[in-house]
Amino acid sequence: MGCFFSKKSRRKSCEKEDRDPTTTTTGETPTTLNAAPANPNPGHLVEPQKLYSWDTREKVDPKDYMLSGIRDATVGRSPGKLNGQQFVIQDCENCSIFVFDHSATITIDDCVNCRIVLGPVKGSVFFRDCKDIRCVVACQQFRTRDCKKMEVFLCCATQPIIESSTGMKFGCFQYFYPDLAFHFKDAGLSIFNNNWSNIHDFTPVSGETNWNLLPESVQVLDQVPVPDPESDFKSIRISADAARSIVPLTKGGRRKDSEESCLFVFFAGDYATANARKLIDDVTSQGFVLIQTKEVSMRPEDVKRVFQNNAEDLIEWITKGPVIALELNGDGVVDACKNIANDVFNGTKVFVSDNKSSSSRDVDNFFNFADMQMGL
Repeated sequence: MGCFFSKKSRRKSCEKEDRDPTTTTTGETPTTLNAAPANPNPGHLVEPQKLYSWDTREKVDPKDYMLSGIRDATVGRSPGKLNGQQFVIQDCENCSIFVFDHSATITIDDCVNCRIVLGPVKGSVFFRDCKDIRCVVACQQFRTRDCKKMEVFLCCATQPIIESSTGMKFGCFQYFYPDLAFHFKDAGLSIFNNNWSNIHDFTPVSGETNWNLLPESVQVLDQVPVPDPESDFKSIRISADAARSIVPLTKGGRRKDSEESCLFVFFAGDYATANARKLIDDVTSQGFVLIQTKEVSMRPEDVKRVFQNNAEDLIEWITKGPVIALELNGDGVVDACKNIANDVFNGTKVFVSDNKSSSSRDVDNFFNFADMQMGL
């Protein structure tokens, strides 16, 4: 089947708030009613009032986490400004919006004719009542409702959902800025789990198509240009070159060019991610195509079901962490991958389809398992 290589309270008073502290005279020492009590132990220091975490927490201004009612401007947030907080974008028109930071969730409501870039979002990105939007998005969950004419370059860990939306077009996430890799990690997103082309239309219309995939020739920066040179983001280096993109460029659900595909799996290690990226560079430079990728954890029974006859020698390796799998496509790809495994990854634990006749089964077995594991 395959081969493997080695917040403070106040007291109520009937006195007016602006009255000075009241004093009374008893013929002896005047007494101030509101004075602080004397230290019962003059020889000892008074213990300071205890502070709780909410007393020292930095105050949050909701306006820092919202863009609202903006027209004809380049706006957004620079790295470090959100730090995992929620963010809201609403009622903006003809704007270029850049969020170069990771966040918890982002909602975008009632926006028209905007270009939007969203850094990694740990939870959901929800577009509602938006029109003529072109955007770059990385998130755990992606959803639209009552939207029209959107072009989305997407990295989504789960199945994207559109509802009552029309004219939706999707392409694979292709983007780079210096902090992006760290933001993916902070958001808990894997660059290898991208279901950008696996769209679920919650409200399909018989005889109509509400969404399509963008042509492979479409360039990201043609649709979502870099920030204006006079903007606050002019110093941030941006690229949409597929070779520099943090997320690997995949063909997704588009028609494959060849009937031959190969499964290549990296088992957990210090350099698994770097090795997977190197493999992608090597095979694509030879004209082969990356169809899809997944990073998932496996149990012994999963290994037996997926790798079958080769499972025994692989079980011990799954205890070290998740595996990274890639489907590569093109005539002669199996032999090319085997050669790369021997020449480049000798000493690294990998699984590679052994031959063309079993490679399709290898691909189906692994990615069907991965989709079930991720609830797709």
